[in-house]
Amino acid sequence: MRSLMPLFGSRDTVKSDPFTQLQNEVDRLFGDFSRAMPAGRWSLAQNGQMALSIDVSETDKAIEVSAELPGVEEKDIDVSLHDDVLTIKAEKKAEKESKDKTWHMVERSYGSVRRTIGIPFSIDPDKVEAKFDKGVLRITLPKPPEADRKGRNIKIKGA
Repeated sequence: MRSLMPLFGSRDTVKSDPFTQLQNEVDRLFGDFSRAMPAGRWSLAQNGQMALSIDVSETDKAIEVSAELPGVEEKDIDVSLHDDVLTIKAEKKAEKESKDKTWHMVERSYGSVRRTIGIPFSIDPDKVEAKFDKGVLRITLPKPPEADRKGRNIKIKGA
């Protein structure tokens, strides 16, 4: 695939100067690499798998988790809670490719993502709520009454 990036300078200079040709080729390769990286809220995890970026907040009554999943259909999302670990799995499926197309740029990411979050207390899985609207998954994990009793403020003593 040839790059569609504009060349600076005249074509005669580019053709005759091997260093300019080399620089253009290196720029094209790095451009191709950066375009192949996932875009948006999908990133690479340490193991090279796709990872899902999330927001986690806490109120007096619940822990709230939200994740952006643009382009993912509700049927391709799986949310589970086992042993105080919340797991979100999703799959963004690639559109069917057309054989008669020549692709010049592909920046959209496809594939599976998975994220696990440890919850600091036991939650009744039947009380967890998950809503998916306009590409945003929102999960509400209600705190049990004993969660408030487990913590306490610690007084700081001076020297």
